Amino acid sequence: MRWASAVETDSNLSSAVERAAGTVFAGLGRQEPDLVFVFVGADHAPRFDTVIDLLLREFESAFVFGCCAGGVIGGGREIEDRPGLSLTGALLPGVKFKGTHLDAAQVPPVFAETRVWEDTLRMTANQQPAFLLLADPYSFETETYVRGLDRVYPLAPKIGGLASGARQVGGTALYLGNQVYHSGCVTLALTGNIELDAVVAQGCRPIGDPMFVTLAHENLIRELDKRPPREVMARLFERLPAADRELFSQSLFLGLAMRADASEYQPGDFLIRNILGMDPQSGALWVSATVPGNSVVQFHLRDAATSANDLVRTLTGYGASRPLPPDAGALLFSCAGRGMELYGQADHDSNAFRRLVGDVPLGGFFCSGEIGPIHNATYLHGYTSAFAVFREKK
Repeated sequence: MRWASAVETDSNLSSAVERAAGTVFAGLGRQEPDLVFVFVGADHAPRFDTVIDLLLREFESAFVFGCCAGGVIGGGREIEDRPGLSLTGALLPGVKFKGTHLDAAQVPPVFAETRVWEDTLRMTANQQPAFLLLADPYSFETETYVRGLDRVYPLAPKIGGLASGARQVGGTALYLGNQVYHSGCVTLALTGNIELDAVVAQGCRPIGDPMFVTLAHENLIRELDKRPPREVMARLFERLPAADRELFSQSLFLGLAMRADASEYQPGDFLIRNILGMDPQSGALWVSATVPGNSVVQFHLRDAATSANDLVRTLTGYGASRPLPPDAGALLFSCAGRGMELYGQADHDSNAFRRLVGDVPLGGFFCSGEIGPIHNATYLHGYTSAFAVFREKK
């Protein structure tokens, strides 16, 4: 196994593809890659449909997987607010990959028979696949899809993101093999001599104490520890330092505990969800997730320092437990709200990965939503960085 990654900022897409392909080709010892990940910045939107043809001029037999993007990541750099093209290529001996495109109407019901899902993906659970997912945010119900994948392929890692950079409905470009799609989802299943680690940093820190949801209906929380959420939030606000009070009004989220029976909770034990609003009469709280009764929740805050600290915690733990061999490679699916907008500096998350995990080829893009696991279940996230790390099987 061998990986190489490159990024180009030339406003001429043909030149950018040619130069990035040359860098990848050289990084692979002048061998043609088996698999190429491509992410194309929004400035190249008029030529999104030409990307496959341009790539196949450089790599005649490579399998292509990728999408359009608001910003791209490659060669250890993060390119935002200017033309960008990212190519990451891999030599994958002993690895098989199968790509599938599905529009929303082609996705089986979540609880359809296992064979229906396996026939749709042309992949059985016994083949022990790892999945990469790239979806159109306008036309595809990603959360329903990953729920079905989790049910049928419970041991398979699943990671990816929602394509960004499209300026209108139907403007998304999803690349699979020699085809370009403008809706739905492209899925790449990898089997054989490859392992995929999915590492997700949500970028929040808890405030206050964990609480039980004592009364709720779908995504409306009526009581927290038998009190209206408005009362709970008012008391919490009073106890916060001045800096956190400012964040409370701008960057407040709700964490849903992945296990309601834990004796204590640590950062990373919660699935972070947006707060949508408060009912002015009852003080009930609307959130962007169905909240079962008797579940445990805790309020969270996010800012640049918090996000950076959570990233360090997550990557340090992963790096210590899974040292990377030099022939590994990685992809980064990072929220469009991170990067320069959040940190005020370029290449923040890429540099953290290189420093804390390993200096291996890293590609990716800034997403409209990130797909990755929290406590063995796969979710669609916001504001996160999700890393896909590839290595040979032991």
